[in-house]
Amino acid sequence: MPRRPSMRVLIALPLGLAGFVAYIALAVIVADHVTGLNWAIQALYFIVAGVLWALPAHYLMLWAARKPR
Repeated sequence: MPRRPSMRVLIALPLGLAGFVAYIALAVIVADHVTGLNWAIQALYFIVAGVLWALPAHYLMLWAARKPR
């Protein structure tokens, strides 16, 4: 018999998608201001912006996968 997804997963999925879309929008807005700067600053920004989303996603996935008490 297949397992039903927990309530945490049902909460985390739309919350994670909405947060990711908001993060992308913010990153694109900030990127518009960074594009005229030195190439090293641009590279640093895009490296940080490309990795930073993984931190909240990591904790959201850990929370969603945790067994209920």
